[in-house]
Amino acid sequence: MDPITIAAAFKAATTAIELAKKGVAFYKEVKATAGDVHDVLKDLKEQYHKIVHPSPEQTKQYQEEVKRVQKVAETHPQDALNSIWDQLGVFVDEYDRLSKAFIEEEANAKKLYKGDESLARRALRRVQIRTQLDASLAEVREFMVYKTPNELRDVWTRFEAMWEQIVQEQNEALQEELRRGQVLTWRRRRAINQLKALATWIGAILFVTVWMWGVLILIRTSRTYQLLWSSA
Repeated sequence: MDPITIAAAFKAATTAIELAKKGVAFYKEVKATAGDVHDVLKDLKEQYHKIVHPSPEQTKQYQEEVKRVQKVAETHPQDALNSIWDQLGVFVDEYDRLSKAFIEEEANAKKLYKGDESLARRALRRVQIRTQLDASLAEVREFMVYKTPNELRDVWTRFEAMWEQIVQEQNEALQEELRRGQVLTWRRRRAINQLKALATWIGAILFVTVWMWGVLILIRTSRTYQLLWSSA
């Protein structure tokens, strides 16, 4: 993964974190406003009318706040939660891409490098990726565990447990696939060896057969054989 793509992935991950935080704040507001929207709108209206000769900017702010409260009131808590899940999904997707980029950098470090970039620059990029990965994951974990409503506080813990389980399952599946691949390779090699052995035997038999026919033909065409046959 090139530096520009890495930077774009980090930006997408950071944006997803910020949107998830805003989603949590919105979810809190939806929960707090449920059933009280009439009182909230009434309070906003009273505060607005207390302003003597409100300016166009104040009127605009009042109208925007009314629309925002109405939007909050119309939003189901589950929809707000789904928005949080979506942003967390974007984050973990980008985190996975960057993790693969780090693994790729580690793998490339074991190959002979013939490019123009210095080894120090490549080492710096690996440190950058690892540091930003750890920092972003720690930020999300801290926020989700300590700064979310009670019903969301164990979500990240359960997610990490499920994540670890899936990774373990994928590792086991990979090992099984490798084992099957090794078995297929062994069977293929055995079949090839058997075909080679069979071809060798067939070749040997053909060689002996041709040789014997050649000897017989040689004997029959020899003068000694012709004399013996004629004398008989």
